[in-house]
Amino acid sequence: MPGENLTRLEAEERQSIVQTHAYEVSLDLTQGPETFRSTTTVHFDAKPGSSTFIDAITKTVHSVTLNGQSLDPAQVSDGVRIQLDDLAEKNVLVVDADALYTNSGEGLHRFVDPVDDEVYLYSQFEVPDSRRVFAVFEQPDLKATFQFTVTAPDYWEVVSNSPTPEPTPAGDSNSTWAFEPTPVISSYITAVVAGPYVVERSELTSASGRVIPLGVFARASLAQYLDADYIFEKTREGFAYYEEKFDFPYPFAKYDQMFVPEFNAGAMENAGAVTFTETYVFRSKVTDAIKERRVVTILHELAHMWFGDLVTMKWWNDLWLNESFAEWASTIATAEATEWTEAWTTFQAMEKSWAYKQDQLPSTHPVVATINDLEDVQVNFDGITYAKGGSVLKQLVAWVGIDAFFAGVAAYFKKHQFGNTTLGDLLSELETTSGRDLSGWSKLWLETAGVNTLRPEIETDDAGTITSFRVLQSAATDYPTIRPHRLAIGFYNLVDGKLVREHRVELDVDGESTDVPDLVGQTRPALVLLNDDDLAYAKIRLDEVSLATAIEHLSKIENPLARALVWGAAWDATRDAETPASDYVTLVLGNIASETESTTIRTTLNQLLLAASSYVAPEKQKATSERVGDALWTLASEAEAGSDAQFQFVKFFAAIASTPAQLDKIEGLRRGDLRLDGLSVDTDLAWELLIALVAGGRAGTTEIDAELLVDNTASGQQSAAHARAAIPTAEGKAAAWSSVLDSDDLPNTIVRTTGLGFQRAADDALLEPYVDRYFESLQGIWKDRTYKIAEYVAVLFYPGGLASEELRRKTVAWLDANPEPAALRRLVVENLAGTERALKAQERDAQ
Repeated sequence: MPGENLTRLEAEERQSIVQTHAYEVSLDLTQGPETFRSTTTVHFDAKPGSSTFIDAITKTVHSVTLNGQSLDPAQVSDGVRIQLDDLAEKNVLVVDADALYTNSGEGLHRFVDPVDDEVYLYSQFEVPDSRRVFAVFEQPDLKATFQFTVTAPDYWEVVSNSPTPEPTPAGDSNSTWAFEPTPVISSYITAVVAGPYVVERSELTSASGRVIPLGVFARASLAQYLDADYIFEKTREGFAYYEEKFDFPYPFAKYDQMFVPEFNAGAMENAGAVTFTETYVFRSKVTDAIKERRVVTILHELAHMWFGDLVTMKWWNDLWLNESFAEWASTIATAEATEWTEAWTTFQAMEKSWAYKQDQLPSTHPVVATINDLEDVQVNFDGITYAKGGSVLKQLVAWVGIDAFFAGVAAYFKKHQFGNTTLGDLLSELETTSGRDLSGWSKLWLETAGVNTLRPEIETDDAGTITSFRVLQSAATDYPTIRPHRLAIGFYNLVDGKLVREHRVELDVDGESTDVPDLVGQTRPALVLLNDDDLAYAKIRLDEVSLATAIEHLSKIENPLARALVWGAAWDATRDAETPASDYVTLVLGNIASETESTTIRTTLNQLLLAASSYVAPEKQKATSERVGDALWTLASEAEAGSDAQFQFVKFFAAIASTPAQLDKIEGLRRGDLRLDGLSVDTDLAWELLIALVAGGRAGTTEIDAELLVDNTASGQQSAAHARAAIPTAEGKAAAWSSVLDSDDLPNTIVRTTGLGFQRAADDALLEPYVDRYFESLQGIWKDRTYKIAEYVAVLFYPGGLASEELRRKTVAWLDANPEPAALRRLVVENLAGTERALKAQERDAQ
């Protein structure tokens, strides 16, 4: 990995020398399972006599020809870069090489479907991996046109950024597809997807009057589950919304959406050829949270066609703006253009909780991050880049006004179409349309790190009348910025059995203390909610009276966004060790049954399991986990038959079940002896129940192998790997560890699920031997594996569940002894922060 790390200074220097115009890329995908032939012709200008390099991660370079002169590959190529000297003003470079397929979800990923042995390929190039497929000046500000020619088996579908042409025969049952050149785009959003995919087709009419062909693709063995009509419907709703709000018609010739195997992310915004994780093809029942997330993801990637693809950041320090805009835009589009009208509640429950967590890590950074090299970019696909950035953009919209914001964005697209920009270019347009100076806003919100905490300070007389109300603002010691916030304060009281808002004020809060005279003279309510309606980006605290009300009556709050805010406030106080984790457990178990929003349920139950297993005092963890398991079973039994809540309670019950009685229920559900009305144990739920039985010592390799015979699919193999790694024996953990750490054969998804199973250990003694081995392995893994595999190992094989002082001490010792590489250190620093937070929470819970 180190030799592949492009620095910002190198990119700036190269951009000052080179201006790219066109790429012609010829790929032969018929050479076998390991390599493919890649021939690249690049047309570019340069400063005469200058020298630079082009990126090309290859197995073998057969020839390099620059302006008709043959260069010795052994002299100019090191397998990562090709040196180019004595450039002319106009240059033509031809690189003929063999490149490697990957199994890590980077570059050109090759997958063999276990159902029918068919081969499926897809590209994933963000951030720096188009260079694994063709020779390229791999940086976003060296845009060009790209013309792909692909030779592949004649029965395959072959997709790229331009419309798929009619193929021509190439002999031996192969064909060649010669695509038209793309518009001027960055290399990281080019795409090649090939294989016997099944496709459903449709079309829509753009605001420009053009007919835009639409395609939805999936593997043949998943095609029966592909709900293409629904995906087309959401796509049309997104097109109509964005073309109106952006006042700019869709900029590409067609729009294909492809659900591909073993994908690391949720999706990728390749221009006109978006790839999605195929977990969004639902072969079994999924939660409403996942259904909604798929819609948000569809609209997120569609927003990128304008913001990111049409207009692209100059360098990766503005990655946040690319992702934050798509996050904000997809949420407002989901809420306003689809049936998922509570999308902002989902945003608060999931995205903001992610942002607040990330913003309190030692690795937090300003929204506008310092990106020195490619490794910096990789680790900045985080809660700051996506969720805090999206939250801050929401504030910016409120600051300038929604109409002025969209008008500024529209002007930005028109002015910079097919170009590269910086943050200042967008802010300039917004200042023009809104009449506001945004320099101060940018400095406070984008150039400083950390999240503020807001808490009410309330004084009353003997009759309960408020005599003084202040909002107190604090900041972390390391990030002391006090910021202005536009927020609302809600007063909630019990009325006819419901906790309803009876009074609301909206104001600007600034400084460490802000008086709120409008609330003086009001009767103190049962619950005071700062940041009502979720206008601000800040953690909030409940006063003692409000917290007591929440614990008893949270489920009676009618407004789902208000409930999500209270859930979030309670969790923040627990994470910060201000309130005992045991109180949070009581709060959740007493109120979750009435929650209506699927993502709020999902987020809260994940937090419940973390609190029970890691945040309560160690001597109480076993009893608390058993209590939670029993309560989740009761909740599942009492939930509405067939409801989303029932389904989630069962899934989380399986994740924590440990006692003989609980495991008996898991066995009964799986065999069909025990039934819950409305609950169907389908393929994926059956695997979750089996994993629970394996982790509980009730099943093992025999049962795993038998289930795999029934479901020998990609998903089944991932679940089987998860189950094997969860076997609660020393031998089981050793086998899981060895399969990933001692071999590079496993694909990315199996590495990931093996890590999840490895972490599942009720007995700490199973993981304790791996603390030293983990730290001994890190540098070698980082050096020898691709980024994504190394990241999975660094995060998923860290034995954070131990949460002990010994683990903390050894983590600190490794950090002290390893000043480099910075990106790996960041992952370990974040692991350490999780351990230290758990120890503080345990200490508070024990008091």
